Amino acid sequence: MSPSAVSAQQPAQTDSLAAAPLPAGAAVTLDGRLDEAFWADVPLLDDLRQAEPASGEVPVEATQVRIAYDDDALYIGIVAADRTPGDIVARIRQRDRIMSGEGFGISFAGDDAVAVVFDPFLDRRNGMVFATNPNGAQFDALISNDGDEINSDWRGVWEVEARRGDDGWSAEFAIPWSTLRYPADSSRGWGFNVARMIQAEKQETMWRSWERQRAGFHRIGRAGRLTGLESLPRPTMTVEVKPYALGATRWTRPDDASGLVDDMEGEVGVDLKTEVRPGLVLDLTVNTDFAQVEVDDQQVNLTRFNLFFPEKRDFFLENAGLFDFSAGGFGPPPFLMFFSRRVGISEAGPVLIVAGGRLTGRVGGQTVGLLSVATDGSAESQGEFFNVARIKRDIGDSDYIGAMVTDRRGDGPGNTVVGVDTRMLVHPTLLAEALVARSFTEGVGGEGTAAALGFNFTTDLWGGFARFLQVGEGTQASSGFVSRTDYRNVNMNVRRSFRPSFLGLRKVDFRLGGNYASTVDGRFQERGSSLSTNLNFLSGDFLSASVDVGAEQVDEGFELAGELPVPNGRYDTRELSLRGNTADSRIWSIEGNAAVGELFGGDLVRYGAALTLAPTPALSFTTGFDRNEVELASGEFTADVTTLRLTWAFSTRMTTNALVQYNSLSDELLSNVRFNFIHRPGSDLYLVFTEERVEGADGWRTEDRGFVVKLTYLMRL
Repeated sequence: MSPSAVSAQQPAQTDSLAAAPLPAGAAVTLDGRLDEAFWADVPLLDDLRQAEPASGEVPVEATQVRIAYDDDALYIGIVAADRTPGDIVARIRQRDRIMSGEGFGISFAGDDAVAVVFDPFLDRRNGMVFATNPNGAQFDALISNDGDEINSDWRGVWEVEARRGDDGWSAEFAIPWSTLRYPADSSRGWGFNVARMIQAEKQETMWRSWERQRAGFHRIGRAGRLTGLESLPRPTMTVEVKPYALGATRWTRPDDASGLVDDMEGEVGVDLKTEVRPGLVLDLTVNTDFAQVEVDDQQVNLTRFNLFFPEKRDFFLENAGLFDFSAGGFGPPPFLMFFSRRVGISEAGPVLIVAGGRLTGRVGGQTVGLLSVATDGSAESQGEFFNVARIKRDIGDSDYIGAMVTDRRGDGPGNTVVGVDTRMLVHPTLLAEALVARSFTEGVGGEGTAAALGFNFTTDLWGGFARFLQVGEGTQASSGFVSRTDYRNVNMNVRRSFRPSFLGLRKVDFRLGGNYASTVDGRFQERGSSLSTNLNFLSGDFLSASVDVGAEQVDEGFELAGELPVPNGRYDTRELSLRGNTADSRIWSIEGNAAVGELFGGDLVRYGAALTLAPTPALSFTTGFDRNEVELASGEFTADVTTLRLTWAFSTRMTTNALVQYNSLSDELLSNVRFNFIHRPGSDLYLVFTEERVEGADGWRTEDRGFVVKLTYLMRL
């Protein structure tokens, strides 16, 4: 399995690893075995340390990492020793599932896995993550702002193979140079780090940044150095051309029809990508189609404000963190200057993107981004133009000051928003962030100012944050997302953590928080305080409990979830909630939640659970149920959302996903089945079936049904 024996005894840590060019005539056979003779002569990295559970200690199992390259690609060889190979967990075969970018930083899922991160421009802010597990499943992600922004929906073009043996497992990566985006001169080296997850021990190990104080795999500024890159091939202006062909049949029910009406269509389009200079990438798209994108998860809205759905479309995902200009916080952002789902998605459904372009990357000490998209019109609306410009100037090792402009023209009054923001690490444990933005809209209204200031203090055992946000009454960002205007909010939170050595606990967190909100002129809107505790177990299980109390002012009556009227007035809010989940490294895992409280003068009871079974790497099945029981003075209702999700991964390149959702509030049954075959790296075949059924007096009736075949083919010229 390995070019040399793996030893559990590790030397003192080094700061750099040298990559080696392949010898003349040598070639990598990508099979995960590392049995080519040249691997034994490539410099070795084997001094990883535990990040969890015993920070800084030598891992129970050793890991060897070697990096080589030729004119075509960068090759990574990793040997993950394991003296009890029968305990290796490898239940995931599907792409993009072995790690997660949700929550804080980036984390491993339920499998044994290894991951590497590269910072080719050594800016200590931005990086690319590549990971695999013993099945050879792929995961990749983009990291921005020293780990504060994770884009795990990005899909790079690369290959990996893994093999299991009697002494552990090993993997070989091959990453083309056109995927990595590196400077013309790499003599200073790249930022680099490696991490490994050993599920049987619940042990996460890293080469660098394993400490518990503002560290972690996602912290690019704490990475080590990859050297030996002086003789890399110079970046060339490679053009990636990715045409697609699509055939679709759709059955719809017009308002005045008793039956379904079918419509057949065919589409062609193309995406182009090229690196106009090292690190600066131009993307162009014509007649863009997103038929393969998975449908949104159903949600029940028990607030006065719009729901927030994440972006899933490929064109908007690469370097998406660059265009992030938001007030931060947990949950939906209260102010987001650019929200890509405004482009090509209307209340009536998808809108054709006629053409678009994006220029993103590094220029000297700046990160820049330009985006321009034109959408088609319809019988009800005109076509529109969306334009975004972004620049972030480096300050010191990891700070920046930036500016951004968004502009939307076409259907409705033109809207422009300009803003400046900054991020400063004023101390290794204290981060400061600030922004101010101003909106300008044609006609009457739509002009206002948004501003935010935040401080975040983080150590292993202590933490906290304080944030101030104000959104002026007339503020409008039609290219973004604004949850409410005429709003001023102060939010604070303090955390105290413990690492006990009893009851199988790994870490216990206690949090005390509070917030107060008013209109800009000081009129009360809401207040709240909360106390919560989180129990993290060595087994990977998790349990949390919280108590929230406060009050809320409703200035204008509204209809809750489209069901019950809520008159204006002041309402007390109280909620006691529990949630928890078992470790997802088991064949089965379960998560659940429950809460009781007061809602707009009435009562709310909500609870739900989800069970996941993964008996083989090929098959995973999840069933979930969430119920909301609402009882107000004006009436009552019960809203159920039931979900069934099936994943059948025939191989690491061929997967079928089926999702069925039932929403009792709208009496809708939604089905989505997606087959994806990666017939070559970067090239896909999709078969997609969707259906919407609505329950009526005469039973279930199909309202919409569609079947799509889409083929893409990546060419590099």
